[in-house]
Amino acid sequence: MPRRPRARPPLQPEQLIEEMLDNVRGMLADGVRVGDLKIADKALEELRRGFRMFATYGNIRKVSTFGSARTQPGDPTFRLAERFARRMAEAGYMVITGAGPGIMEACQRGAGREHSFGMNIVLPFEQQANPVIHGDPKLLSFRYFFTRKLFFIKEAHALVCFPGGFGTHDEGFEALTLVQTGKSRPMPIVFLDAPRDTYWKTWNRYVHDHILRRGMISEEDLSLYLVTDSVDQAVNEITTFYSVYHSSRYVKDIFVMRLNRRLPEAFVTRLGKDFADIMDAGGIVQRDAFPEEAGEPGVDDLPRLAFRFNRSSLGRLRIMIDKINQAPGAVNPLQP
Repeated sequence: MPRRPRARPPLQPEQLIEEMLDNVRGMLADGVRVGDLKIADKALEELRRGFRMFATYGNIRKVSTFGSARTQPGDPTFRLAERFARRMAEAGYMVITGAGPGIMEACQRGAGREHSFGMNIVLPFEQQANPVIHGDPKLLSFRYFFTRKLFFIKEAHALVCFPGGFGTHDEGFEALTLVQTGKSRPMPIVFLDAPRDTYWKTWNRYVHDHILRRGMISEEDLSLYLVTDSVDQAVNEITTFYSVYHSSRYVKDIFVMRLNRRLPEAFVTRLGKDFADIMDAGGIVQRDAFPEEAGEPGVDDLPRLAFRFNRSSLGRLRIMIDKINQAPGAVNPLQP
């Protein structure tokens, strides 16, 4: 058998900074236009500010929320968003919004200023920071959508879309794409309607009738999201996801799931058989942390499930996480 290439040792911060400086010097050597250099400079500045702000809150789970900036306070969807965000704050989550009016303001009213982040986009119209988050140190303004969107996904442990326009659909489809392709961590994605509304139900029919039926996605990909008109179901979808499952990462070519508690070995054996189709070889084992995970705060003592994931069956992986959260003795953290 051909030998696997030796893994590159992890770079230290000083080495990474030197690589970044090499890229900057390379742009100068390449004769990059001044306008393009301004884009790179501004993007790096926005990334730096975002990294700095969120670093303080790295151990707190967060939910990113999206919806129309034009939804008025009297609208049932506005009240729905406010109620959902309040429930998530009560569950210990912080809420990330685009900081504007409409659904964004509703979510920040519900969560409260203390439990809110605002990521405003500088536009010539429509978008000003809402009064709940205005002036707060957890408010950032972005020139570029792409840097702003990175933080919406990177910092989120769940994502919820309320009815909205092009931007809401853009964020929802991008989140689905990143989770479906493994470019983002697994997370709950919820499309939440007001009771008796059909906004996302109609969207879901389109997904089934045109995207799924034509084979552009797989049946398992439908497990990556939930469409509901119940705040209780939306909150339960998010909190239950983290009842046993904690987080995941790769250690070289091994996929590692961190768990909030150990699983019965008989359950792990059954899991390996039921999901053998997504494992390349070697089955699944329950173990302690890998040496490569040393120093990651809050996860050192958590048990792990480790296996060689085929890296393509992300819908099946989500089904596996749901199964893990139903393991004997699993309890929703919001329930006694």
